[in-house]
Parts: sequence; structure tokens; C-alpha cells
Amino acid sequence: MRILLVLAHPLEDSFAAAVARTAREALEASGHVVDLLDLYAENFDPRLSKAERGGYFDQPYDTSALADIVARLNAADGLILVFPQWWFNFPAILKGFFDRVFAPGVAFSHDAAGGRIVPQLTNIRLLYALTTTGSPWWLVRLYMGDPVRRLLKRGIAAFCSKRLHFKMLSLHDMDRATDAKRKLHLDRVRKLLSTIR
Repeated sequence: MRILLVLAHPLEDSFAAAVARTAREALEASGHVVDLLDLYAENFDPRLSKAERGGYFDQPYDTSALADIVARLNAADGLILVFPQWWFNFPAILKGFFDRVFAPGVAFSHDAAGGRIVPQLTNIRLLYALTTTGSPWWLVRLYMGDPVRRLLKRGIAAFCSKRLHFKMLSLHDMDRATDAKRKLHLDRVRKLLSTIR
């Protein structure tokens, strides 16, 4: 399987970077081809431009400014996102990745009758999110309603692909995590990704 592994963290020595390295190693050990898209290292601009927004309903929608990344997404069988949750949401650079790359003609098409969108990422068979949050699990799930999981599963995954396998693995209470807890989480990442066939 060809996996597009997207990392969204500005620090090269972050735990998110360690998760991405672990994910890549586990996937490659299982024979998968991994395309690492480090949004910060590749200087991805998350800002939706005036022209991009203005032409959102044009047929065809112009994705030429992002042709390389669109081609990488279209070549993938699976998408794995590695990112921290900040303020119970995506980092801005990852939100911009969705805004700009998951565009008409790439991730979906507009229904001719209007109103709804038609999934177009039929090549993507799995979407995994490997994430961390500074908050304890009960605050994220019980008080906040697990907003990142809902956005990814009910929004992005459901609207962009019809038969997509979704999983999310989170390390909660990251700010107080010990080395042992972080190591255990990396082991969980390896175990999860080793099941991909």
C-alpha cells in the first residue's frame, strides 16, 4: 500500500516528529511505500488564496498551485495524519491543508443539483490520525465531545470517500506524560500500523 504520511508540527524534535518517524519505520517494515509530507519542512502555505476561494465553484477548479501535493494525495492508497491537538482542534497548517488540498475536483465534486458534495477520494482506503493533546481524555471526550475525531470521521472522511477505514490514536495529557508513557504510546503506534494490509 502507498501511504501519504502528513506531519503537522513546527519542531523537528517534537513528540509528533517521533510519532511520524515511528509510523514510517513500522509501515516500511511491513512493506508499505511511505511518502512523508512534512508540512512545515516543505513550507506549505495554509492560506486559502483569494483566487482559490473565488473560483471554488469553477469547473474545473484550479489546483495548479498545489499540483505536486494533489498528485501525491491522488497516488496514495492511505492517508495518515500526525499532529497535536491545539485548543481542541487541528494546527492551523493542517486545517489549511484540508482547506486548500481537499478541494473540488480532488476530494469531492459539487452535486449538479446543488447542496451536497460527492466523494471523490476513492483511492484512499484508510485514514488514520495519530495525535496528542495536553488535556486528559475525559475533558476531550466527555466535556468537549471529541471534536477532532468528529470532524475527521463524520466530516472529512465521510464526505470525501465512501468506503474508508478510519482510526484515531491519541495520547492524552501529553503535557504531563512521562518518558515511559510516551514510549508506550510509540509502541501502540507500531502495533496499530503493523495491522495495515
